[in-house]
Amino acid sequence: MRLWRWILLLVIVAALAAFGWHWVAADPGYVLVRIRGWQVETSLLAAVVIVLVAWAVLVGLWRLVRWPFGALSRRHRRLSHQRLGEGLVALTEGRHGDAERDLNRASRLPALRGPSLLASAEASSRRGEHARALETLDQAAQVAPQAARVLRARVLRRDGKPAEAVALLAPDADANKLTPGGWRELALAALACGDTWRAREALEPLQKSGALGTRGQSALEAQVLVASIDAAPDGAAVNTLWSQLPKAQRRVPLVIDAYARRAAGFGLVLPAMDEVESALRREWSPTLVETWGALPGGDLESRLRRAEGWLDAHPNDPSLLLALGRMCVRLKLWGKARQYLERSIALAPSAGAWEALGDACADQGDATQAQRCYRNALAAVRGEIAQRPSAAPAGTVDTSAIAVEERDAHGMPRLGK
Repeated sequence: MRLWRWILLLVIVAALAAFGWHWVAADPGYVLVRIRGWQVETSLLAAVVIVLVAWAVLVGLWRLVRWPFGALSRRHRRLSHQRLGEGLVALTEGRHGDAERDLNRASRLPALRGPSLLASAEASSRRGEHARALETLDQAAQVAPQAARVLRARVLRRDGKPAEAVALLAPDADANKLTPGGWRELALAALACGDTWRAREALEPLQKSGALGTRGQSALEAQVLVASIDAAPDGAAVNTLWSQLPKAQRRVPLVIDAYARRAAGFGLVLPAMDEVESALRREWSPTLVETWGALPGGDLESRLRRAEGWLDAHPNDPSLLLALGRMCVRLKLWGKARQYLERSIALAPSAGAWEALGDACADQGDATQAQRCYRNALAAVRGEIAQRPSAAPAGTVDTSAIAVEERDAHGMPRLGK
């Protein structure tokens, strides 16, 4: 397609040249130049060509004369670009001292001053020299004020001054003039200083910008909303906040988990249970299952039967087994409690499962086994390996792995090969 365009263009140029030549040949014009006894006669077309050639020669001579004088400036530009590249590589590799040195040298070139100073301030901040980073940002603000303001807020947040970072970004946020990076820094700084309202206000502009991507936006939203729910002073505030959240945000498992635990803490067990059960009907979530099993109140026996019905589709879910074990402990069904909890530990040892098993052993009067379970729970919290109980007396915890039943997308068991 491009070839035909070029051919068409050449045809048009040739036609214009032919018509132009006939037009000029009919009356080529006459130019007379007389100066100090000199006289030059030519046609108009020749005069135009002579002027253009003379102008080209003069420009070439001027550049030729200037070339030696521009050698130093060209070398300065080349070295500045090279130092900028080396400084950015050093910053990425963690050689912050080298990065700061190279970037400060690169900033001597006016065209690179803004990005070089910003990257130099970032290098100083990563080294822990926050005061030096702020001084560099004072210079960068003269070239790139918005970027310098966002980076200054980040440096203040890293330096343990989130309230100052919020105060720095708040005017632009109120005027809706913040960049995506500014909205993110505002959300993180507001979270750090406990201003959850300001953090929630930053979520919508960030979502519209699409700067964080789906995964990053979801993670930040969950972090902000969980902190907002945990900061609610009473049950009425929790319910008010929950009702004001968009529907999409009320379907995030971590947010539902935070609401259920906070609402149950204020005695609002039924609303918490309704939200968790509705979420589990939409999509299975091990986190919500564990929360559902830990909620107080309600008809434990009916909840236990409902949870045991879920075992058909999720026979080896450690969270479901933990929830079942905890409910059995509360109902004093010691045999079933130990069976569920031992299976949960065999699949995925956790502090919660060891603790619940210790409670079951303690209630049965097995103090030795209970102490062993509690020590393992503490080891799990510390990230240490739990001690496997020695096999012998009855009641020893069975941590042997169990066969995992594989199911297809329709919940039907797969036949072994």
